[in-house]
Amino acid sequence: MSMTEKQKMLAGELYQPGDSQLQADQAAAKAWMVRYNAALGETAAVRRAMLGELFGSVGEDAVIRPPFHCDYGYNIHLGDGVFLNFNCVILDVVEVRIGAGTQIGPAVQIYAADHPRDAEGRRSGLEFGRPVIIGEHVWIGGGAIILPGVTIGDSAVIGAGSVVTRDVAAGATVVGNPARSR
Repeated sequence: MSMTEKQKMLAGELYQPGDSQLQADQAAAKAWMVRYNAALGETAAVRRAMLGELFGSVGEDAVIRPPFHCDYGYNIHLGDGVFLNFNCVILDVVEVRIGAGTQIGPAVQIYAADHPRDAEGRRSGLEFGRPVIIGEHVWIGGGAIILPGVTIGDSAVIGAGSVVTRDVAAGATVVGNPARSR
């Protein structure tokens, strides 16, 4: 039995993003984002309940300040006490897991979506994903970009504006583009 495009996407295999099921999932996420981003005046509890409508899991006291943008939502998992400031983007074609107590500054972008490196592969329109795992009690400064397949260990610090292209060890501090240990 062959896999659906959604099953391929979730498995991190090459998939066709224009598939009707995936387009419907994205449309549902877009409709949710319209509601969520309009809920800026609502209480944190109301917004957290809304996160639970779309996300794979949402820990106690997790907060995302609108506006917020994602591809699907159902691949995002937030631990207890996670905080994302205004204007964050998560491209969640595969799992994006953010551990308890992690704080993420404004305009941070987390990319699990990836593309073939060769031009012919890109012309085919196929995509794939690589999971992003962020440990517990991590601090990510504003404007940082986390690339596909990166794992960030517990208690790490990512400097504002950094571009994280490789795994970050627990307790490490990285800054710059590409992000390097200080």
